[in-house]
Amino acid sequence: MSGNNHPETSPRRPDGAALGVAVVLAVIAGVILWDAAHLAELTAYSPVGPATVPYVVAFGLLGLAVWTVFAAMRRDFPEREHQEIGPVIWIIGGLAAQMLLLKTAGFSIATGLLFAATAYAFGRRKLWISIPVGIVLSFVVWLIFARLLQLSLPAGPIERLFI
Repeated sequence: MSGNNHPETSPRRPDGAALGVAVVLAVIAGVILWDAAHLAELTAYSPVGPATVPYVVAFGLLGLAVWTVFAAMRRDFPEREHQEIGPVIWIIGGLAAQMLLLKTAGFSIATGLLFAATAYAFGRRKLWISIPVGIVLSFVVWLIFARLLQLSLPAGPIERLFI
């Protein structure tokens, strides 16, 4: 599984993308460590407090970052496939639409549009079917979370019809 099969890449040169991933992992770990250090330690009777799990996650991410650096230096990553940009744009657009519409259109419509955009990205091109199906499935999820579990999700016109 060596990625140095190409004659144009030097076997001595580290995998730049993998080093980038290692840097991102290390930055995320640093942010978690910084935030966990600012949590109030409530260790009256137990050494386990609110910062324990964030510290474990941060040190796990740091370990993964170090491991990724070693793998990048050895060029131990498989060759990456070509990335199709169109489906990625559809999913990002669906997420953006959901974030923009969540408060005004409500959970069901916003998440139904995200569902349809994601289905389109995965090859389901019939939006006239995907949008209503996504809205119905999202409404069922809204009913479960908002009514059964009593969690607060944004309500729009569809949700207000049934309240």
